[in-house]
Amino acid sequence: MTDDPAGGLVVTGIGTVSADGFDFRTALGRRGYKYLPAASQYFLAAAKGALAQAGPGALEAVGPEERGAAVGTNSAAVALHHTMDRTITATGAEDLSPALAPYFSVNLFGSRLATEHDLKGFNLTFTSPRVAGLEALQAGRRAIAAGRARRLLAGATEEALPEGEPGADRPESGAVALVLEPASAARSRGAVALGRVAVRSFFLPPRVAASADGSWQAAALLRDALAALGHRADRPLTVTAVLDGSPVGEAVAAALAGRAPTGRAPNDRALAGQTLNDRAPDGRPVAGRLERVPAGAGALEPVARVAAALAAPAGHPHAVVTAAAEGNTAVCLVTPGPDQDPGSGADATSGGTGDGPGRSGGTEASSR
Repeated sequence: MTDDPAGGLVVTGIGTVSADGFDFRTALGRRGYKYLPAASQYFLAAAKGALAQAGPGALEAVGPEERGAAVGTNSAAVALHHTMDRTITATGAEDLSPALAPYFSVNLFGSRLATEHDLKGFNLTFTSPRVAGLEALQAGRRAIAAGRARRLLAGATEEALPEGEPGADRPESGAVALVLEPASAARSRGAVALGRVAVRSFFLPPRVAASADGSWQAAALLRDALAALGHRADRPLTVTAVLDGSPVGEAVAAALAGRAPTGRAPNDRALAGQTLNDRAPDGRPVAGRLERVPAGAGALEPVARVAAALAAPAGHPHAVVTAAAEGNTAVCLVTPGPDQDPGSGADATSGGTGDGPGRSGGTEASSR
């Protein structure tokens, strides 16, 4: 290999697509896309935009087996599944569309992307509630660092939920795609590095979040996640929190705002079989400037916020935090601008740092 994945990945392209006014003929071409599910069309268009910004050679500089893709979604297939169910119950399975029937499997929503761009390194789909898009970035980065590929297309895509489906009142419909490559490769072809991203995910059980110590536990987890990503606690940090009103969302919000109880032990209660040590939050808010954004039904908004953070002034770290009612939680540390130091942990691939699943001194509720 001529470039070193461990040297740090940078984002060189961003593509965003909204369902509002979207026309696949304009975005993708008049032929060959009509029968694709909408979520597939959205992600193909977002990837097209990201690759255009990344410039010639973003993928072509390496062979097909060194290109990978990772996409997160929660609702890409829901509307299609409803349509299939109605067809089967009304007239029978023989009336299912041959073009759409394979998409009963959510794993196929990124298949056309892999075919069009000859992505043979890996093609991953993530569906964890709300954090799926950030998990796509996390796992894709780890795969590249492990040598499974040298280029990555990653992001999230969603389709609006049918009426009556839980979350239909908070619809998400569109896609965001990012192109990531080693910094050395971007420099060698003269590409502009938009910044770096690194993700840490963990699990905060809803019963723990709803307890008296819930915000304390969330604060400890968030501080450990940020430290593992290379952020120093004494540096200013802007945080965008994409949260709902569930106990998990409220515990995370309280921790970020500095409303966690201070100077208290966790009453020796154990999380994942281990009692937290005495490294309690000191009362300072985890966030510097905090913006709370109402969560949508899926995994798109957190990735959209990551893309927006990459447009901030160079060198200003920004964290995007999101959590689901089920307990899935993720933190993405964004460092905008070219030639930024990723920090001591941001690109590490061992020892429980960087994009790893999360082991940080016994302070996690549960690792993912």
